[in-house]
Amino acid sequence: MSLIDTLWQRMRAAFAPAEPARVAEAAGASSEDEEGWTRLSASGATAAGRDLTPMSQDRMQRLAEYLWQSNLLANRLIEIPLAYLLAEGVRLECGDEDHQAVLDTWWNDPINDWDEKLYPRARSLGLHGELCFTVHVNEISGFVRLGYLAPQRIGQVVTDPDNPEQPIGVITKRDAKGRYERYRVVVLGEDEQLFTRRTVEIRAGFADGEVFLFQVNLLSGGSRGRSDLLAQMDWIDAYDEFLFGELDRARYLRAFVWDLNVKNATPEAIIERSKTFHPPAPNSVYVHNDGEELAAKAPELQATDSSEAARLFRNHVLAGATVPEHWFGGGGDVNRAAAAEMGDPTFKLFTARQTVLKHMLEKLGRYVLMKQPDAKPDWGKPEWKVTARFPELVSADVTKFASAMREVTSAALMLVDRGLLSEERALSLVADIASRFGQDIDAKAELEAARKERAEREADDPADAFTLPGDPQPGAQPQPKAKLDGQADA
Repeated sequence: MSLIDTLWQRMRAAFAPAEPARVAEAAGASSEDEEGWTRLSASGATAAGRDLTPMSQDRMQRLAEYLWQSNLLANRLIEIPLAYLLAEGVRLECGDEDHQAVLDTWWNDPINDWDEKLYPRARSLGLHGELCFTVHVNEISGFVRLGYLAPQRIGQVVTDPDNPEQPIGVITKRDAKGRYERYRVVVLGEDEQLFTRRTVEIRAGFADGEVFLFQVNLLSGGSRGRSDLLAQMDWIDAYDEFLFGELDRARYLRAFVWDLNVKNATPEAIIERSKTFHPPAPNSVYVHNDGEELAAKAPELQATDSSEAARLFRNHVLAGATVPEHWFGGGGDVNRAAAAEMGDPTFKLFTARQTVLKHMLEKLGRYVLMKQPDAKPDWGKPEWKVTARFPELVSADVTKFASAMREVTSAALMLVDRGLLSEERALSLVADIASRFGQDIDAKAELEAARKERAEREADDPADAFTLPGDPQPGAQPQPKAKLDGQADA
């Protein structure tokens, strides 16, 4: 039986009032075959190979929660990305003032309360691989409130038979009375325009309400999301067991016994002496003759330095999460320059998760605007565009970009002066560097605006205009040319 199965049994013993009958998940074998017990991270797929079995999906969710609560490494693998993504808060923005007011009201509603609930919701998305909201719309005002449907309650996600990438409904597990719900997955658009007739008829059977379903670590054509910790579960538990083993070994190394050697004594005398012997207290005196010899004996476990083994386990887990070693106190031979470069893959991974959350919030925002009375959404117009603003993941090195901008500007000006580069292209090069500062510059529009401002300044103050020596001053009358000697008057 693997470590993950041992962890599962430990959880059942901790939370269940009575030990339930054990059900073995078989990997190509019968449930009675003990060899059929395999790791969760390596088995449990459905026949299609794209989803875990319902039992494995439930175990994954429970184990992910358990590891997040009890294992320091698993907790940090979930919490560190959240801190980078959400620590400074998120805001939904729209170019239209009326739409912005609607979004702000919805965002700050005491039930929706995104400022407080976004963090745990994003945590649940990473831990369980799924995030599901029930939708409640006021029939008069169109105001939208969201409820939370725990992933543990989801029994099945139904996909479009003509497009298995598109979920169309969610069926919950049966409760103690055998009741369950069938929710229709929200899609922004009319069913008749988006789905085939067969799919529209299937969706009509999901009549218990609407839900938003967001998933991560989902295979194309699969129906269920997976936890960010799924691949690391066995190794995280192995690392935990290794550390507990080292703790036990350290305790054994500190242990010792008193060895009392009674010389030339009969067995009866040894037994009698053991009844009267008391280990000496610290800083006390033990008085004896040549017939006794007292010594402290410590175990010889041939202990070796286990730091390299611990580093091997830890780095194996961290590599699976694309997290640098020095983020968890294992500096190794990494210097500051190398550490900065090693963070790039991690931040790319964080950016990918940020994109998922961004699309999630923007989709919810568009739905909120769409449900307003007499709304006629046109997603191509700026007033209907909803943007989720996240904090900057990494502070930019301003000095590096400032130096680059100075050099690029000087080179661009020289090329323009020599006629080798157009002014618009030169400004595009400068705009590319400025984008690193968060400045979005349209080179063509900016160049036209600069020329217009220069023309206005020259018109307002002709003396301030720059002219080469010998050129006529703006507004001055042309002077007659000087006559050469011997030249007749015209």
